[in-house]
Amino acid sequence: MSAERLVDAARTFRSRISGERTDYAALAGGQRPAMLFISCSDSRVMPAQLTDAGPGQLFELRTAGAIVPPYPAGNACGVSATIEFALTQLGIRHVVVCGHSHCGAVAGLLADGTGAGPALARWLRQQHLTGVRDARGDHTLREAVEDHITNQLATLDSHPRVRELGGELTVEGWYYEVHTGAVTRFDPAARAFRPL
Repeated sequence: MSAERLVDAARTFRSRISGERTDYAALAGGQRPAMLFISCSDSRVMPAQLTDAGPGQLFELRTAGAIVPPYPAGNACGVSATIEFALTQLGIRHVVVCGHSHCGAVAGLLADGTGAGPALARWLRQQHLTGVRDARGDHTLREAVEDHITNQLATLDSHPRVRELGGELTVEGWYYEVHTGAVTRFDPAARAFRPL
């Protein structure tokens, strides 16, 4: 699909939703999303499509590699601000961190950032591939993505608002397989990903 086709779709959006104008008008009164969905910016990952969410139902946070950086003491960070807003202002109590197959960011981690531009290389350097498969050494890309997801869960758990909410908050790690549509969820007790 060309960029022109996407622009045309935006141009005709108002007419395409004419039968749903009441629903869209109600959104002006505020949002009440049921879930904070943290995922990769990859264009093949579509959180609303994956969860069948409509407008106002899913609060999305997308970063290269679905990376959740450490909480920044004294520094501004858009990721931390978004998490804080979702939990504090929107009252969201369900968070998903979703990684995916064929992830270029995690492949970049495996290659130590080789080939990434300077900003992306710095972004990736915040991460490390340790977790459920430390003893195995070499990772397949899927294993690396799964480890990466568990690392993001651990980092998310260090954010003050997440710690404050404790048992009130459900936090899950998902792995989405682009080519099949399958979704698995991290089972902390088994230290493994299981069917959703």
